[in-house]
Amino acid sequence: MKDNQSQHGRDGVISIIGPGMRVTGDCITEGTLRVEGTVEGTIKAGKAVVVGKDGVVLGDITTQDAVIGGRVVGKIIAESRLELQATCIVEGEIRARRIKLDEGGRISGNMNIGEASPKAEDASASRKAPPTGSEKPVAAGN
Repeated sequence: MKDNQSQHGRDGVISIIGPGMRVTGDCITEGTLRVEGTVEGTIKAGKAVVVGKDGVVLGDITTQDAVIGGRVVGKIIAESRLELQATCIVEGEIRARRIKLDEGGRISGNMNIGEASPKAEDASASRKAPPTGSEKPVAAGN
């Protein structure tokens, strides 16, 4: 029972990369990661990733829920929910089940809503099929 309690305790842990802090390398947690500084590498969080308005992520993010207020250059995969705040700048592919985009948020790249993870058959079909011309990058904001 003690092992079960410690497992739940780790899910609730919030790790913080503070202002002025720079992390070079991959960040992996079962809980939540809050980025107020800079991360150069991949982030994988079991629960959530929060990028503050002054936070910068130069790499891919994979998580259940994400709130982006700062800058992300890379792919964002949110299995459940992605919130893009008015101060965000995202350059890269976005995949999420649900997305909230505040007015003023800026996105440059492709966005897939409804299915966070591509199915293997869809991925192989997209490699074989020529582009239809209907795929267009999304640009929102100013």
